[in-house]
Amino acid sequence: MRLVPQLVWKIADSGTSLDPRLLPLLEAIAATGSLSAAVAACGLSYRAAWGLLRDCEREFGTPFAQLERGRGARLAPAGARLLRMQRRAEQQLAPLLSRLTLLFDAEVATTPRLRGERLAICASHDLALEVLRDMVPEKNGIALDISFMGSLNALQQFNEGRAQVAGFHVTLGVTGPSETAPFRRCLTARRDRLIRFVDRDQGLLLPRGNPARVRSVRDIARKRLRFINRQAGSGTRMLLDRIAISEGVSPAAIVGYGREEFTHAAVAATVASGAADAGIGLRAAAAEHGLAFVLLARERYYLAARAASIEAPPIQGLLRVLRSGEFSQRIRALPGYASKESGTIAPIEVLGES
Repeated sequence: MRLVPQLVWKIADSGTSLDPRLLPLLEAIAATGSLSAAVAACGLSYRAAWGLLRDCEREFGTPFAQLERGRGARLAPAGARLLRMQRRAEQQLAPLLSRLTLLFDAEVATTPRLRGERLAICASHDLALEVLRDMVPEKNGIALDISFMGSLNALQQFNEGRAQVAGFHVTLGVTGPSETAPFRRCLTARRDRLIRFVDRDQGLLLPRGNPARVRSVRDIARKRLRFINRQAGSGTRMLLDRIAISEGVSPAAIVGYGREEFTHAAVAATVASGAADAGIGLRAAAAEHGLAFVLLARERYYLAARAASIEAPPIQGLLRVLRSGEFSQRIRALPGYASKESGTIAPIEVLGES
């Protein structure tokens, strides 16, 4: 179970909250141009939707939607304005709300549980881990306590015995030691094993339509675009640094190289809000925020675990979910993801073969 902060609109005079059904209804009216289609999309009755719009008109003295027989429905100026304000607020607050969620997750991870199996995971941020967090407790009754951090930091926590599992990612097709050596220093061939998790696309996140026609990291530096980065020590930051070096780009030449966010969602939200012209992150995060995406690398995400723990109930429960058809189906729904061979056990030597 996760707590996720949300934006709530309140009426200043009375202190009452705006009905939470209103904004989804306005979104659906704007998208469909029909009240009947909108209520079907929102799971409301026609009567409830009509009453909701009528009550808002009475409260504010102006209509939020205009309904005309034979001509469908459309947003009135007040409804369109409220919807624009909601979207703008969500885009600007998304990085902050994401950070608050991660802070709470980290706090919960250090709180002892009274009963039940618990699996402590330190991992680089990934959308598929959120799928896993939902499925494992539901299928096996095992609580996943996931603390998001950089790949290298996660492996260090694992190496020091502060986590039972560590999640990290490497670039496919890169066989040199420069990328995998820092990770392998935290792993021992006899002690540890790797679990195949997912493959995913990483790249540049850009405003819809890619107006600056960006094709590479070099373009980011050459065009002096405002960049939003991932935190130092994250696998994504290491990927950016490696690609920048290969393209002959100094970090100092990237405007905003030192501006950091801790999740792919926060980077995407920063670009979507207009606070940055470009960022680096997952294809799925770009799709979720309606952004353009330029592929930089295909990555393989691994989960590291102690060899002696593979047969223990928590890891076996994890593996059952990873090998299930339902997990594969849910991962395929994420743009840029693949779950081939998820749940396969491998020695750490495969890092040199990725």
